[in-house]
Amino acid sequence: MKMIAGLGNPGTAYANTPHNVGFDVVDLLAERAAAGWKNSSGFHARVARAACAGGPLLLVKPQTFMNLSGTSVAPLLRYYGGSPADLTVILDDADLPPGTLRIRTSGGSGGHRGLASVIEALGTEGFPRVRLGVGRDARGDLVDHVLSRLDGERMRLVRATIEAAADAVQCLTDNGLNEAMNRFNGWRADGALPDDRK
Repeated sequence: MKMIAGLGNPGTAYANTPHNVGFDVVDLLAERAAAGWKNSSGFHARVARAACAGGPLLLVKPQTFMNLSGTSVAPLLRYYGGSPADLTVILDDADLPPGTLRIRTSGGSGGHRGLASVIEALGTEGFPRVRLGVGRDARGDLVDHVLSRLDGERMRLVRATIEAAADAVQCLTDNGLNEAMNRFNGWRADGALPDDRK
């Protein structure tokens, strides 16, 4: 079974914030698949079952709060007999401009504590991840920025990126990681700044 884990924080206080775009992407995937969310309290997660060309698909929203995401994701993956290669993690990236996407086969956390928790819990960096650019606020604190409400142009860019990320995940599950990377790495919404990070 393939597993798609969107990282975020539970509760309405965190809805519509940059840090919750992982939740937003899996919510959109569940909506497209007409899949309902259920509590999986033993794993501190909400899960929805869907399907892809490769078979069954489990959408996951950890309910542990961001920095403990791995304590939910890793046990769920093991319970369903999956390997790290069967997991794709979706998360925000403050080092990417708003309105951009980046897909990677593996790698470090880049300072993202939710991703770091998943890496630590799995004992490996070897799983795909889809990063959605949310940018930084040069005038303020990063934590304040990623937990602030989206509005205006920033909302437009991030919403477009959520749609594209859902398309990218569907491409990944149906056609493979390489196809998704070829099609979506370098994607950017109209008006987004280019991704200059190497």
